[in-house]
Amino acid sequence: MRSSDDLNTRARIRDAALVLFGEEGFGVGVRAIAAAAGVSPGLVNHHFGSKDGLRRECDDHVRAVIRESKMSYMSRPSPGNLLQQLAEIEGYAPIIAYMMRSFQAGGDLAASLFEHMVEDVEQYLEAGIASGAVRRPRDLKAMARYLATVNGGGMLLFIQLRAGTSGTVDYRQALREYGDQMLLPALEIFTEGLLPDSTMLDTLLADAAARTGPGAPPTPDAPTAGRAAAPDAGAEAAAARPPQTPTPARTAGDAH
Repeated sequence: MRSSDDLNTRARIRDAALVLFGEEGFGVGVRAIAAAAGVSPGLVNHHFGSKDGLRRECDDHVRAVIRESKMSYMSRPSPGNLLQQLAEIEGYAPIIAYMMRSFQAGGDLAASLFEHMVEDVEQYLEAGIASGAVRRPRDLKAMARYLATVNGGGMLLFIQLRAGTSGTVDYRQALREYGDQMLLPALEIFTEGLLPDSTMLDTLLADAAARTGPGAPPTPDAPTAGRAAAPDAGAEAAAARPPQTPTPARTAGDAH
């Protein structure tokens, strides 16, 4: 069992590394991290084994902070909770700076961080469904991947465009601008929708049903904001299509 001093030292090193990685990238050395944390380089290696081990610890911490914030709202949705999180958005600057550096760097660690974030979004959605904060999507896993990709990619682009000539970003200001400019249209789309009817969705569902062939389980219906479900629309569209030969499943070699 680690002592409280060990745990405090470990957290201090992690926090110093998270800030430096976000500000300078992952080329920053162990000596610089140790100096920022007020410890010896040997103590950094003692706690984390290597810089990659330290980075994994930062990944876990970033996920934990975001997970706590998201779960707080999804489990207890309220106007006050939303406004409080919006008011505190600048406080997430070191976390977002680290995430942006990770995705810009790419590689196995970035891919692993993203996959873990997709898993976390699945948990947020499940919590939101249980609390009534969100509706259950037709395919929860696909929705989680979509949200993680769109939200992460959109924020990355938004912040990257605010980099100065030196490449530096004021993350506190960028996050405030992001909240001010992006939250309203995002909530409008999620709450009221953008398309006037279900034509495009029904077409896509009908096409998917036709391609899977006979005997495939039906796609479960999910309620759509602002209108009643139309369970027969997809079947009618599929019936109007000529029979199609199911597309053979792709193998790993087909991608090359």
